[in-house]
Amino acid sequence: MAEGHRATPDLRAAAGPGRAAGRGRPGLIGRRDLVAALDRAAEKQVTLVSAPAGSGKTSLLRTWADRPGPDRRIAFLSVRPGQQDAQHFWLALLDAVRTAAGTEGVAEPPAVTPGFDGGIIMDKVLSEITASRKPFYLVIDDLHELGSAAAAEQLGTLLTSLPEGVHAVVATRRDPSLRLHKLRLAGELAEIRAAQLRFTEAETRELLAATDIVLPDHVAGLLHQRTEGWAAGLRLAVLSLAGHPDPERFVAEFSGSHRTVAEYLLAEMLERQPPDVQRLLLRTSLLDRVNGELADLLTGATGSERILLDLEDANAFVVALDPGRTWFRYHHMFGGLLRLELRRTLPEEIPELHRPAARWFAEHGQAADAVRHLQAAGDWDEAARLLTDHTVSLTLDGQGGTVVALLGGFPARTGEERPELALVHANADLHQHRLDEAEAHLKIARSYAATTAPDRRHRLGVAIASLDLLLARLRGHFDAVFEQADALPSPTTGQSTTEIALAGDLRTLALLNLGVTEAWSLRLDDSERHLLEGAALAHDIGRPYLEVACLAHLGFASGNRSLTLVRRRCEQALALADRYGWGAEPVIAPAQVSFAGTLICTGEFDRGQQWLDRARRATRSEGEPGVRLLVHLISAMLPAARGQLHETLAELSAAERVQSHMRGEHGLWTRVTAWTVATQARLGRVDQARATLAVLDDRRAATGEIRTAAAVIHLAEQDPAGARRELRPVLDGTAPVTSFLTPIEAHLLDALACRDLGDEQGAGAAVEQALHLAEPDRMILPFAMTGAWTLLETLQLRTSHAALVSDILDVVRDDTPAGPDRHSSGPAEHLSPSELRVLRYLPTNLTRPEIATELSVSLNTVNTHIRRIYAKLGAGDRSSAVQRGRELRLLSNGRG
Repeated sequence: MAEGHRATPDLRAAAGPGRAAGRGRPGLIGRRDLVAALDRAAEKQVTLVSAPAGSGKTSLLRTWADRPGPDRRIAFLSVRPGQQDAQHFWLALLDAVRTAAGTEGVAEPPAVTPGFDGGIIMDKVLSEITASRKPFYLVIDDLHELGSAAAAEQLGTLLTSLPEGVHAVVATRRDPSLRLHKLRLAGELAEIRAAQLRFTEAETRELLAATDIVLPDHVAGLLHQRTEGWAAGLRLAVLSLAGHPDPERFVAEFSGSHRTVAEYLLAEMLERQPPDVQRLLLRTSLLDRVNGELADLLTGATGSERILLDLEDANAFVVALDPGRTWFRYHHMFGGLLRLELRRTLPEEIPELHRPAARWFAEHGQAADAVRHLQAAGDWDEAARLLTDHTVSLTLDGQGGTVVALLGGFPARTGEERPELALVHANADLHQHRLDEAEAHLKIARSYAATTAPDRRHRLGVAIASLDLLLARLRGHFDAVFEQADALPSPTTGQSTTEIALAGDLRTLALLNLGVTEAWSLRLDDSERHLLEGAALAHDIGRPYLEVACLAHLGFASGNRSLTLVRRRCEQALALADRYGWGAEPVIAPAQVSFAGTLICTGEFDRGQQWLDRARRATRSEGEPGVRLLVHLISAMLPAARGQLHETLAELSAAERVQSHMRGEHGLWTRVTAWTVATQARLGRVDQARATLAVLDDRRAATGEIRTAAAVIHLAEQDPAGARRELRPVLDGTAPVTSFLTPIEAHLLDALACRDLGDEQGAGAAVEQALHLAEPDRMILPFAMTGAWTLLETLQLRTSHAALVSDILDVVRDDTPAGPDRHSSGPAEHLSPSELRVLRYLPTNLTRPEIATELSVSLNTVNTHIRRIYAKLGAGDRSSAVQRGRELRLLSNGRG
């Protein structure tokens, strides 16, 4: 306490089991029967402790968890009041699990992300719980405070999926919507209700004895009767009875409901405290959590931290929230009663208490708490200003749900009456993909900003420009992004720390959106510059989510430099995302799909498929159209390389549907169109391919990609001379190209045309030129896609690229599905014992490296055996080899 004061005797006594019960303090009783009941209940998969406020739920859980006992791990989480954001709930739960498991320093602490996927964190929580070998208990208190329906649904899934040896205890004031009925039917749900939590008359007498309060038996019985065994009522009664001049009269005079009893006892207790304790309790009761500095501010005194520590030591309804005992909260019921007393005795001072609290939270970077207190003070204009300033930063902090809840706290008015909040609405709309609503709100915000003071106008302009960029990017309206580029916020000096942080958030977000849009417009040099600047700034201001987002797109933006650089930058982004646990989040999907593209281009088809699958899982159907189009385009490359042309066309059609919903044209759209035409021609749909070409304008038709596709049509029509005419502007460099693949494809198609014309020398020269272009990045895809790899076998090449030729042939022979001429229905050649051993593994899901490990041989040996198996069985791929092996009774009809 403050100097000169010591805790009064009535604050040294406490009723019922409390947070400090494990410390063996006098004045506490263990309630052994109730703890034993929880012990028995906790052996079920889930235990639900459901009872009204003041029933002793938290005290019971703390006593049960803190006592010495068997070797077990307990993760304890108290849900913060008004928790609206699923992300913060799950990250807090993950942190509690890691602390209990002793792994908190092993992995990077979880970080927030606007693109949060609760299912991913739920899986991580489940995985870390499962990894703990000792009995593990998950204890969640105050679940009724969780305002996120999504989080509640995910928690229900977690609780019903707990593995053997893991148990959960959930405490709440009302039954939650967790869908635990299956556990109830299976006998794996235990329930503790208010009736079981009530003190017995014997426990009431034990409590009085433990606190040195002497009452006649009939008075003790009356106290139990009056309180009905209600834990909070007994705690308040004991605090008031300590040192009371007439305890019998005290017990006899009060009666009624829990609230009436509590209010009476609270007033009785407050009146007996020193003035500084009364002042602190009442004036800080309007806070969800309090520390010494805040308490000093609201009381105008010093020494508040000492008072709070003494109150917690006395178990007087004060609970420390952190191991260092710097932040505290009041028992929920106690806090509510204090606030009631504050409204009764000091109503005129309440707004003046909220305002300094708001300033303190704002100065300490806790904008959401500051806005809440401004709203409570009725200072709506300042609350709107602060929320508008911080709306982007709060969303980046993963508090999108909180922003929506704060919006709901303003009085119902039209947008014209408080247009400044239109920017907050626009931000919330954007992150829920309500793009039309966001556009309408941004229009209102722009009109409002034009009427404000110059300093305010600049700040709003920066925020509006940042959200305009995001809206244009999400719509695929790329020209609009470049129109907004002039409004890009610049670094400023002479600002406060808070203002610099806000400006940093907005500038980084703007650089990200501008760089991404430049990438989708194939302005790759500009994109690379802005994304590098954005990543560096994000790193400096401590925004890992924005840093990962910039780096995730940087790989694609490096595509005009080298495939090696693309791959290295993708790997850098993937490593940073994994460090923060974002390996399956949408933010990293651009790096995943670009990395898959590099693997497919270099012939690593199996690995490319794995990364494509990851990118697909991370890409949301309503997400950014630029990323979705890229996913479909890269997904088309793989079946094209394998000759699966129908699958290729399906992916290209999906890319076309994405483009149809975009307001602008994606830079990759020409490539999508070209590959669509070429695939149609290769499928024999020449008329359809020509119809697709016919609708293109002259500018598009003159590009290298479209001319290359037109050459494929000519080859399909057995017009090699026409194909060479189409290819000439591509080969001499006069036709603009958008992809480093296009010149290689053009040379290979030219080689095929020369072959068809009987010009083997020309074909060889064209192939050699393609090999020269492909060599630096070991480019294999064009040879597989065009079918020109067959020329490497039939032409007598004198090449300086023999190693690349060998690699290309190894890849396509092992991975390209067989054509009709490669299948054989006759008897197979005899397989050697080693080849038979490898054949046995082909029906499994094992990869070639895994087969090599199983057989204790090198990967090269496995590849050699598989090539020979394919040749002897007349098969072109793994599935046809398995089918042929079954037909010849070399394999069983079941899985190998």
